[in-house]
Amino acid sequence: MKLSTDRILTTHVGSLPRSGPITELLLRKERGEPCDEQEFDRVARESVAAIVRRQVEIGIDVVSDGEMTKIGYATYIKDRLTGFGGENIVKPHLDMREHPDLRKRMVAFTGPQNFKRMCCIGPVQVKDPEAVHRDIAVFRHGLADANVTEAFMNAASPGVVSSFQPNQYYPTHEAYLEALAEAMQPEYEAIVAAGFLLQVDCPDLAMSRHTGFQDLTEQEFLKRAEHQVEVLNHALRNIPPDSLRMHICWGNYEGPHDHDIPLEKIIDIVLKARPRAISFEASNPRHAHEWEVWQSVKLPEDKVLMPGVIDSCSNYVEHPRLVAQRICKFADIVGRERVIASSDCGFGTFAGYGKVDADVAFKKLRSLAEGAAMASERLWG
Repeated sequence: MKLSTDRILTTHVGSLPRSGPITELLLRKERGEPCDEQEFDRVARESVAAIVRRQVEIGIDVVSDGEMTKIGYATYIKDRLTGFGGENIVKPHLDMREHPDLRKRMVAFTGPQNFKRMCCIGPVQVKDPEAVHRDIAVFRHGLADANVTEAFMNAASPGVVSSFQPNQYYPTHEAYLEALAEAMQPEYEAIVAAGFLLQVDCPDLAMSRHTGFQDLTEQEFLKRAEHQVEVLNHALRNIPPDSLRMHICWGNYEGPHDHDIPLEKIIDIVLKARPRAISFEASNPRHAHEWEVWQSVKLPEDKVLMPGVIDSCSNYVEHPRLVAQRICKFADIVGRERVIASSDCGFGTFAGYGKVDADVAFKKLRSLAEGAAMASERLWG
């Protein structure tokens, strides 16, 4: 992981708005309709190359493949692992229970019929070991002529997989989690072996408190989160922390979020995770105040912060001066070399779904880059 000694670097959480052609092919696959693999590969290569170019053009330093080839950041694993089927009847999020009309509108907007929500109903094992290598090849092709500081790829953590695809097979949650970790480990290691940074997506450490694990008490949830970090660390044991990023969030949706667990209650658990860089929400109205938490937390010397300095649920485009102010808050606390400017969450967490207009998403990312330049001028002079 490259750190800058003369300016604030920029990145984002990973998923970006997908093109119409790749979205249609992903949804066709999701519906079980015929899909020509050669056509998919061609469209994927074009889409990834285009998304890399766009990131470079607007000033993003550490780029991703936009998760162009994945239907969703936590549900894509059903196509790569055995053991998933049936239907997961999703309970309303705790913050949405008192707002049935809002929930109805949100469900209608996301188009739930487009996405399979499954459970674990059998042994979890790798069934398509080449899937990650196809993604790597497509990304490498897209980066061929791009001048980037670094590149990263996303992968789902065992914990978030267990939150989205609940266990109906293993005798305990712990046994299920350990099976997931063993099955995901080859994907994690393949990404780093290919020369990319690995970002492990871990919303299970925050969002799952009021979604997938809402029936647990707070103490039970914290105990589960701690175990999920232990299992994740074991799956990442062969990868240097410097090659790892992790993302935590409270759910990339425009809801009340008044049941979100506070950052201060999970921060000690998060800091036990192996990845060097920590990506987290820091700009939306529910969590923008939590920069204060880092004033009282002793950040380990080997950790780097990637705060979200632009919101991923609103079509407001943040002013670059606001972005710079947000960056400087963190730089003043932990040091300018230990801050990389990022987004709150992804702009395309599921194919075909995004609260933020695609063109607006890139305007927001451009504002992130411009704000980082302003912050760099203040911090380095």
